[in-house]
Amino acid sequence: MLTFTDLLDDMASSLDQPNPELLVLLVDRLRPASSRDLEDIHHRLSRLIETLRTSPTRRQVLHDYVLRLLGRYHQVSLYADSGILGNEAFFSAVRQRIGWRLLPPLRQTTQLRDLFNLCFHQPNDARWVDNIAADDWNDLFNLLSAVDSPVQLLNETRSRILSAIMIVSYRITAIGIEPELIRAHPAINEFKSPFLVQNREVIDYVESFKRRLYADPIQFTELPLADERQALVMLDQCREILTKIKKNTRKNGVSLSLSNLLIRLEQCLNRIELLFHLLSPEPAPAQKALADMLRLLARAQREHSSVRALISINTELMAQQVTENASRTGGHYVTTDRKGYWGMYRSAAGAGAIIACMATLKVLSGRLVLAPFARALINSMNYSLGFMLIHVLHFTVATKQPAMTAATLAAAVQRNTGNRQAQIAELAEVTINIMRTQFIAILGNISIAMPIALLITWLISSQTGAPLMTPYKAEALLADINPFISWSIFYAAIAGVWLFVAGLIAGYYDNLAVYHQVGARLKQHMRLQRMLGQPRLDRVADYVERNLGALAGNFWFGVMLGSTPVLGYILGLPLDIRHIAFASANFIQGLYNLGHTPELGLVLVSFLGVLLIGMTNLMVSFGLALFVALRARRVQYAQWRPLLKLLFGHFLTRPADFIWPPKNPPPSSVNKTHY
Repeated sequence: MLTFTDLLDDMASSLDQPNPELLVLLVDRLRPASSRDLEDIHHRLSRLIETLRTSPTRRQVLHDYVLRLLGRYHQVSLYADSGILGNEAFFSAVRQRIGWRLLPPLRQTTQLRDLFNLCFHQPNDARWVDNIAADDWNDLFNLLSAVDSPVQLLNETRSRILSAIMIVSYRITAIGIEPELIRAHPAINEFKSPFLVQNREVIDYVESFKRRLYADPIQFTELPLADERQALVMLDQCREILTKIKKNTRKNGVSLSLSNLLIRLEQCLNRIELLFHLLSPEPAPAQKALADMLRLLARAQREHSSVRALISINTELMAQQVTENASRTGGHYVTTDRKGYWGMYRSAAGAGAIIACMATLKVLSGRLVLAPFARALINSMNYSLGFMLIHVLHFTVATKQPAMTAATLAAAVQRNTGNRQAQIAELAEVTINIMRTQFIAILGNISIAMPIALLITWLISSQTGAPLMTPYKAEALLADINPFISWSIFYAAIAGVWLFVAGLIAGYYDNLAVYHQVGARLKQHMRLQRMLGQPRLDRVADYVERNLGALAGNFWFGVMLGSTPVLGYILGLPLDIRHIAFASANFIQGLYNLGHTPELGLVLVSFLGVLLIGMTNLMVSFGLALFVALRARRVQYAQWRPLLKLLFGHFLTRPADFIWPPKNPPPSSVNKTHY
């Protein structure tokens, strides 16, 4: 392998026609075996720094080689485009990146961005570049800046940076006059827009800088320094508007197109400020900006064709809005006192009665000979309409809570302030409240679902003279919830995933209702005004705006539950669902219709299956929802182990707190139960 000395000597021999392969080899020599090995990263860069420090000639060679090589390429695209989203629609961008993964875009040998991508071609390059210490960057740049710079080559690079500043400034102006951005912040049109003013200030700065750049030595001393401060002031005002719009999305909602605009605006503002700092006459900010630019470009190279990165960036605001809606809703599913505790039981009990009816209807529909699509449709509508009725009547399905309460816990993690012990204590209190509320909700569901299902089964057999199901069907139902001979736990995990997805759908539609002003538009609907009258229409519109997310989430959750078994049948895959409330109803109905007294072992194993199904439903949906909520809020919490230790200690000393509310809850706790 070539040493740094060999590479620098080869660069010296090719200064007239710089060979780009030598730069690629230099980066390969700096690349560590592991991107996380900080010691190896420091060691490799230190060897290059030491080589340059001991040889002023080689230091001059590397400096001149880089400038001459830059001069052979078109640089503006690298400075102005790399790492900034394009203005194409989201789904068009996804299709384009998928196409790039299958057939990479043509490499342009005249573009500097392609040379950069050739140098940093490994997936983990961005990580090790990020891990280079600031002191190592400073040592390297101080050595290179201490040599004599060819003025013409240096001015050419500065000129390209000025061109990139102009391009980014025009983009900021174009984004600032987008109708959707103005709709999100109408004040842009009411006053002198900083998006327009910044462009004039940037033009003045660029022209002033270029006059000094190309002035002869006599004029150079008389020309004033280019002053970017006024342009930066206007860019700060643009950033303030961006911050206000982001905050307002919590109450006004957000769309994919608006999210794309805000992301591009933020990226452009960050980029133009970085380019300004690159041209700073002071060495410290210029060197820091250069290091930041290299990190940013390495990250952009890694994410250039990544579909996952594109989806993550574009949906970040949407995810925040969805989890914010879930967090607000989740607060209603956490009780702190006995009044709310029993209120949750009554709410869950009402849902249990309806679920018993839904389980019976599903058994009855199973008697019909239907095509797969018709069976999926009937089962889906049974689930969907039943869950929507439960919501309309303000009842609670226990398994719908985790997707909401996980967002509440994530919000508590995000807002925690103060010392570490206080943070853990508060999170432990929230977690105990969630677990206690979850327990009473499950108890409410199954304690009513089972007797109501038994009552319905008895009524059907006594009134019709025929059992609800045959003994063979009863044995099959019990076998389906037996955790030892069936896939019930796996199917319960699938139901848990659908519970999580239903929570996301609910948050998405809540955001949609706010962003598209569904309530206000319904109130202005002329035909509905004539049909319902304005007062009644106002009430309907307000209800729809408040509950659209919940209704849509329940509807699609029902569709997913009803369609999964049929989809598994069509594909020949083991796909089905198990839900604790329906499993409890099937458990009691199966025992009743066996035709003989069930054995104790069968009863215990079947009931164990019901409990394991419920635990799997809750754990999967809660885990997924908590993960997404933390990611959407950019929260990384490293204190899970002390929190779990505190919860375990609390359980050993006061286990009743996990199933029974304290007589006098903490003063800071406020009951937020919704039922």
